[in-house]
Amino acid sequence: MIETLRPGAHASRAKVVLFDFDGTLSTIRSGWVEIMVPMMVEELAALKTGEAEEELTEIVKEYVGRLTGKDTIYQMIELADQVTARGGKPEDPLVYKRRYLELLWVKIKDRVESLRAGQTDPEQYMVPGSRALLESLKERGMKLYLASGTDDKDMKEEARLLDVARYFDGGCHGALDAYKTFSKKILIDRIIHSAEAKGEEFLGFGDGFVEIEGVKSVGGVAVGVATDEPECQRVDEWKRNRLVKVGADYIVPNFLKLRELEQLLFPN
Repeated sequence: MIETLRPGAHASRAKVVLFDFDGTLSTIRSGWVEIMVPMMVEELAALKTGEAEEELTEIVKEYVGRLTGKDTIYQMIELADQVTARGGKPEDPLVYKRRYLELLWVKIKDRVESLRAGQTDPEQYMVPGSRALLESLKERGMKLYLASGTDDKDMKEEARLLDVARYFDGGCHGALDAYKTFSKKILIDRIIHSAEAKGEEFLGFGDGFVEIEGVKSVGGVAVGVATDEPECQRVDEWKRNRLVKVGADYIVPNFLKLRELEQLLFPN
């Protein structure tokens, strides 16, 4: 099912397509929220402020969701700020990030190693219909960019394992240690300033607040991928509500209705 939020929104003039990676194309890291949120709640609960665990969980889920799509370090910076606000002495955000990535690796290690060994079909860890969409957009002559909040090295390896890196002639761009030097917004501005594309010539796909906001802020068309991972067969209402608020033109649970989506995006 495709939900139309802005009837008539189309990308007939689009030249450039910006994709998020995790949760939009890849499900290798599916379940990361269930790793990050409890880790952060544990840090805050240790301060013994009297806040119930349920209350802390809602606080953490709000800012984790709001910052999804930005480099992971921003979620860790927010955690440090939350610790400070409660009178605690926070770790460096990079320490929190390393701790989170170690916990996440335990969850996804078997997935990655199975792909590396060629024991698993890459389609098993992709949002359904992703490859057909990528091939369709390339056939239309569009330039594709991949931008992710996941560390650059890891994201590029996972894109290679899924055999999708080859579609992105605009490059695959992930988070850097010097996190202020790259963001999805910086990438969009760079493309516009290079005269490669005007704002209204952008089409974006993402499951996070940040990439949808970035594409909409310059006048592009954005498809919110509110997929309920890992099955990716229905809409996740938590994701949907955030994508609606930031201005997504369409909401999809996956790309299986590709012909219908193309008719909406490219009516001519």
